[in-house]
Amino acid sequence: MPETPPPTTGFDWQRWLPGLVTLRHYKAAWLPRDIAAGLVLTTMLVPVGIAYAEASGVPGIYGLYATIVPLLAYALFGPSRILVLGPDSALAAPILAVVLVQAANDPQRAIAIASLMALVSGVVCMVAGLLRLGFITELLSKPIRYGYMNGIALTVLISQLPKLFGISFDSQGPLRDLWALGQALLAGQANWPSLAVGAGSLALILLLRPFKRLPGILLAVILATLAVSLFDLSALGVKVLGELPQGLPSFSLPWPSGVDLLEVLLGGVAVALVSFADTSVLSRTYAARLKTPVNPNQEMFGLGVANVASGLFQGIPISSSSSRTPVAEAAGSQTQLTGIVGALAVTLLLLVAPNLMQHLPTSALAAVVIAAALGLFEIADLRRIFRLQQWEFWLSIGCFAGVAVFGAIPGICIAVVISVIEFLWDGWRPHHAVLGRVDGVRGYHDVTRYPNARRIPGLVLLRWDAPLFFANAEQFQNQVLAALDASPTPVQRLVIAASPVTSIDITSADMLAELDRALEQRGVELQFAEMKDPVKDKMKQFELFEGLGANAFHPTLGAAVDAYLADSGVDWKP
Repeated sequence: MPETPPPTTGFDWQRWLPGLVTLRHYKAAWLPRDIAAGLVLTTMLVPVGIAYAEASGVPGIYGLYATIVPLLAYALFGPSRILVLGPDSALAAPILAVVLVQAANDPQRAIAIASLMALVSGVVCMVAGLLRLGFITELLSKPIRYGYMNGIALTVLISQLPKLFGISFDSQGPLRDLWALGQALLAGQANWPSLAVGAGSLALILLLRPFKRLPGILLAVILATLAVSLFDLSALGVKVLGELPQGLPSFSLPWPSGVDLLEVLLGGVAVALVSFADTSVLSRTYAARLKTPVNPNQEMFGLGVANVASGLFQGIPISSSSSRTPVAEAAGSQTQLTGIVGALAVTLLLLVAPNLMQHLPTSALAAVVIAAALGLFEIADLRRIFRLQQWEFWLSIGCFAGVAVFGAIPGICIAVVISVIEFLWDGWRPHHAVLGRVDGVRGYHDVTRYPNARRIPGLVLLRWDAPLFFANAEQFQNQVLAALDASPTPVQRLVIAASPVTSIDITSADMLAELDRALEQRGVELQFAEMKDPVKDKMKQFELFEGLGANAFHPTLGAAVDAYLADSGVDWKP
């Protein structure tokens, strides 16, 4: 039997640098597939990076910068061997919401603000990963997530419609932008050649979407660029990307002057929540497919490092990509080397052929973003939720409306508030039941569901189906007193079936102490059955256990009933 290796001490580099672990165990047979997958991935990285940067309110070149640096950083610090990071359609709305207000149509100021948001987002993710807070995205329920993402999808889609029609105006929010677009169309301001190019690109992307091995986005972008170049559509008012700056991203500490730092900070936090929610879902999906473990805390840390790197090298906030990751997987990607190859290929493009896409029409880029936004909508599962539980469906619609009306940043605050209210509501009015014995059925059961259940004279068994905490402490006390008043016989003892009670806080502990004194004045003993040891430990910590006495706690409901029968002398057969 092999000896157990001694425990490691000091810096655990294998945990924090998983890319180096992969490199140590890299197989030569993987290399050709990783290189080929990286080159295929590049065909997606370039047009999508430019499109999402434009949708975020910054020049397209910075979308490529936010593609190169984060891919290299994540390859070293990211735990997933397949995930592809970069600018994302889901982040475009929260970035644009801050950039539009703070940048005042200054491109350099816009990228400084977006880079600062990337830094904030990265630091939030890194700190959360170090503090093992990877579970926080699970606090948003599925209907809430659907509502928020549907709102984001609508916001992104509306933001791209003016570019699709070749119309320019200052954005004032999703609904106002839609109204302004309608007025512009009625006034005849649309550029129909621009619409033809954009709509054609969108149609081609959507038609080729089911065929995973066909690069629909790349084909659409190439054809749109050729159409503008060959038919000189620029002379007809079709806007194009223009020349990209030659060179690589440089280190720069973003610190724009004269901006509302609180709004940038809130925007960065919002981006962090959205990006990690997306990344955690995608990493779990591919981990299950590849049968590899998931470490949400390391995932959050790796995502944070990639965002910090993007912010320090003139990039914008980034996330995982549900469109580029499948391309890498389908092309045969084995490890993070695929992302490195893609990053180097984009770098080579910027150095050798930066003007290759100068005739790329912005309406085609808008089509790329709109296609991605359409993929964000979740309709089918919402129909199922409506059929199963309508109140959660309407919560989702409320969250969707919050994003659509107020914008992405207030929308995510609304989503968080709704989630907290939803959680508190479930715990505020939990189910509870008075229990009795049902002939032919083992155990003790809810007397409202079993009207013929036999109750023990002088004893009330009450089950409380929730943790005890500040929001439901008064409700618990009221239900206890109501159960005593409704008892068909004078009550001598109350036993709380505490198996569902997983925790108590100081407010509920104080309530129990007051309840015990009030019951004592009524001649009623307060006892518990099936309470979990961690909850007992809390009661000891809150100096409640000693006051009640060890005899007030029973291992099972049966034991509590037997003790009552022995103490009271009541003649009752279980």
